[in-house]
Amino acid sequence: MAGLLDGQVALITGAGRGIGAATATLFAREGAKVVVNDLNAEPAEAVVAAIREAGGEAIAVPGDVTAPDFPETIVRTAVETFGKLNILVNNAGFTWDGVIHKMTDEQWQTILDVHATAPFRLIRAAAPYMRDVAKQELAEGRTPEPRCIINVSSTSGLHGNAGQANYATAKMGIVGLTKTVAKEWGRFGIRCNAVAFGYIDTRLTQPKEKGETVEVAGRKIAIGIPEARRELIPMLIPLGRAGTPEEAAGAVLFLASPLASYVTGHVLEVTGGYGI
Repeated sequence: MAGLLDGQVALITGAGRGIGAATATLFAREGAKVVVNDLNAEPAEAVVAAIREAGGEAIAVPGDVTAPDFPETIVRTAVETFGKLNILVNNAGFTWDGVIHKMTDEQWQTILDVHATAPFRLIRAAAPYMRDVAKQELAEGRTPEPRCIINVSSTSGLHGNAGQANYATAKMGIVGLTKTVAKEWGRFGIRCNAVAFGYIDTRLTQPKEKGETVEVAGRKIAIGIPEARRELIPMLIPLGRAGTPEEAAGAVLFLASPLASYVTGHVLEVTGGYGI
């Protein structure tokens, strides 16, 4: 049986863990050749090894998506390895929380860089292999191949969240970028959508007391949610629980698949009903 993404090439950032890893695994299962990015090489290579063991095709391209030259490097590597690029999933990110009156410029800018500037640069780097190729296909009278971009947003962006002014601003900004790309590239048959996740059970939502950190530019940044707050969150969710990374990946697959061929410029909320 043919997969939903047979013959397509997908680049997924932040795919060494959590939602990104689940998305890479699901995409490969549906027939895509996958480029797996993570800040660290080890988790990216572990995801690739699992995909290959299951009979799929994937490569790992570790690196920092906020580095100015990295977007062009990873996009070029994807095309040189697999010959083209059909799907770009901008998923990489982390949180660096703090209340507004105590938030530093570094906190603010770091989170905007990873959640808004990096996706912009990756989309720009992909333009020659997505927009320009589709334009050429149309000029030759051919139907363009399926191509799409999925940007990961958050309910923090759509509704705001105390202690996350930087993250909320970036995640709402990616919505504006999504809708703009949809308008600019729609005539080339390229769709651009966003997924706004709610409470998904990942490293970013584990108890802060566990001491998990993300290391950026030599600095260790604490991630997670205080346990007392984690206990309250399910009470605000009609389904009464956190979502799994696999459930989150299913939403990304839907937007990347032919099932969403007439969906663009949309923000799909995957929240268990939170915020309705």
